Amino acid sequence: MTLLFVTASRSEPLLSAGLPPMQRTEGTARVAFKRTATGTRLARLHQGGAYKVRLPRGAAGAPPEAVLINTAGGLTGGDRMSAEVTAGGGCRALVTTQACEKIYRASDGIAEVEAHLTAEEGSRLDWLPQETILFDGARLKRRLLADLAPGATLLAAEAVIFGRAARGEVMRTGAFSDRWRIRRQGRLVFADDLRFDWASGDPLGRPATLAGAGAMATILLVCDEAEKHLEPLRSVLGGSGGVSAFNGKLLARVTAEGGAALRRVLIPGLVELLDGAALPRIWQI
Repeated sequence: MTLLFVTASRSEPLLSAGLPPMQRTEGTARVAFKRTATGTRLARLHQGGAYKVRLPRGAAGAPPEAVLINTAGGLTGGDRMSAEVTAGGGCRALVTTQACEKIYRASDGIAEVEAHLTAEEGSRLDWLPQETILFDGARLKRRLLADLAPGATLLAAEAVIFGRAARGEVMRTGAFSDRWRIRRQGRLVFADDLRFDWASGDPLGRPATLAGAGAMATILLVCDEAEKHLEPLRSVLGGSGGVSAFNGKLLARVTAEGGAALRRVLIPGLVELLDGAALPRIWQI
C-alpha cells in the first residue's frame, strides 16, 4: 500500500497543491408577505441550499418575523448566499438572522452575500440582521438592493465586527466591500459604497475611517417622515455616531470599540426607529 501526503502553505490556495476544489456553500431564500383581513400573513416561501427560514410566533398584533438561518455555520471564500424579501401592499414585516454571521479566513475567493428587498405601496419592511463578524483573513462582498413603492417604508441596519475580540484577534489581512442601492419608483434615492482592504495596511486606524474602532453599523430609514427621528436618534447615539436626514431619508453611522459596545448603542437606536414595534426576539436572547 502506498500512502500519499500532500501539504500546502497556509499562504497558498489548496489548488496549488494539486487538490480538487473544495465544495462551496450556496443558499437562497425568498420570502413574501401579504395583507389579509386578519393582518399580515406569509404569501410565499422558498428556501434552498444552506439558507433556511423560520417564522416564530409573535405577540398578538406584532408584525411577523422571518428569521434567516445559515445552516453552514459561517462563510468563507467562494460561498454565496442570496435572500429576497417582499412586503406586499399595506403590510408590515421584519427580517433578521438567527445569529451573527461569521466570515472565516479565505484561502481562495470571496464570500458573497446579497439581499434584494421589495416594499410595495403603503408597506413597511424592517431589515435587521444581527452582526457580521469578520475573522482575520476574511474576504466578503456584500450587496443590499431595495425597491420601494410610493408610501413604503424601509428600515435597514447592517453591523460589522472586525476580528474576534475575545481571542485578541485583529484584522491584519482580508477585504470587505459593502454596496447599497435603494430605489423608489425605479429612481435611485440612496447609493453607498464602502470598501476596506488590508493589502496596504490597516484601513480601520485612519481618522477618516474608523479611527481605531473595531465595530461599525450603518442604519438607513427611508419614509415620508424620516426627518422627525433626527434629533431623538442623535440623542440616543451621542458621540458614538453621526446622523443626517433629508428628503425622506435618515442615515446614521455608528462606531464602537467592539461588538458589545456597539450593541449597547445600536439597540436603543433601532428601538427609536421601529415606531413602537419591538426588536426581534432573537436579538434579546
